[in-house]
Amino acid sequence: MNIKSLFCTLVMVVCVPAFASAKPVLTVYTYDSFASEWGPGPAIEKAFEENCDCDLQFIALDSSIGILGRVQLEGASSKADIVLGLDTNLMATARETGLFAAHGTSLAGRTALPTSFEDDIFVPFDWGHFAFVYDSTKLAKVPTSFDELLTAPEDLRIVIQDPRTATPGLGLLLWIKSVYGDDAPKAWAALSPKIVTVTKGWWDSYSMFLEGEADMVLSYSTSPAYHIVADGTDQYKAASFAEGHYMQIEVAAMLKGASQPELARKFMDFILDDGFQAVIPTTNWMYPAGKAALPDAFDSLITPTKSLLFTPDEVATNKAAWVNEWQMALTQ
Repeated sequence: MNIKSLFCTLVMVVCVPAFASAKPVLTVYTYDSFASEWGPGPAIEKAFEENCDCDLQFIALDSSIGILGRVQLEGASSKADIVLGLDTNLMATARETGLFAAHGTSLAGRTALPTSFEDDIFVPFDWGHFAFVYDSTKLAKVPTSFDELLTAPEDLRIVIQDPRTATPGLGLLLWIKSVYGDDAPKAWAALSPKIVTVTKGWWDSYSMFLEGEADMVLSYSTSPAYHIVADGTDQYKAASFAEGHYMQIEVAAMLKGASQPELARKFMDFILDDGFQAVIPTTNWMYPAGKAALPDAFDSLITPTKSLLFTPDEVATNKAAWVNEWQMALTQ
């Protein structure tokens, strides 16, 4: 045996087992806060990998809108096996792409949502209501309805997000539309003088609020729970509006072109297990979609008198027109 043959033999002996033992990679596109070290991603990764003999990798993108845009751009060649972080407002648009596969898991008896949810493609993982958050040590007169917010003095400063780039921004658009219907442009016109700025993402506006640049910020009814647990303070509250609050249900879906379809289906089923759901309340600061216990901090949160929600098809059909309506109202 010559040196070259000996070298090749050694390479095969040493290297082939290494490649053979490499774990399959399950790739999940999600939004940045989910995948961050303080988000639910690390704990969920650990829990799933304990039983999958795989490498679960989260790819962080800027928002649910950004996640859908990424897979639409990549098409059938997407590296994602799963997208996690879409919501009911994007479901119809996502379904129409034809990129997603049936999950094959049973949702019956496994969810604890305030509304019925059955879908062959999407699995819910958390839910909540949009709300305006304020600092109770600074804001003396808190609006108790949308009407009161619209008629409040113009020196009330609020920050919101763009409905084209941020999930809460789209939520506010739909919230106002569900409350005011055809009069939504008038509502936006009344709200406009109070808006300090419209930010691209949620954190941009929330950080402005925390730094004192606004009296109220568009966020979630569960946001105060974070401050109770992480900061040890209950000074931040969510205003409860008499007209009700718009609801968000976040979902996951697997791609038809997934390179690891069996692992993807296993993960889709895992979503409603306790290993996933138990970490949601104190890492994603939302209500779990499954039957998981809530921390004490959630006991003091507001309970909306009414949950507002358009169907996914209604949103897909009207979104472009409603966004245009919003733009025109704010530029007048």
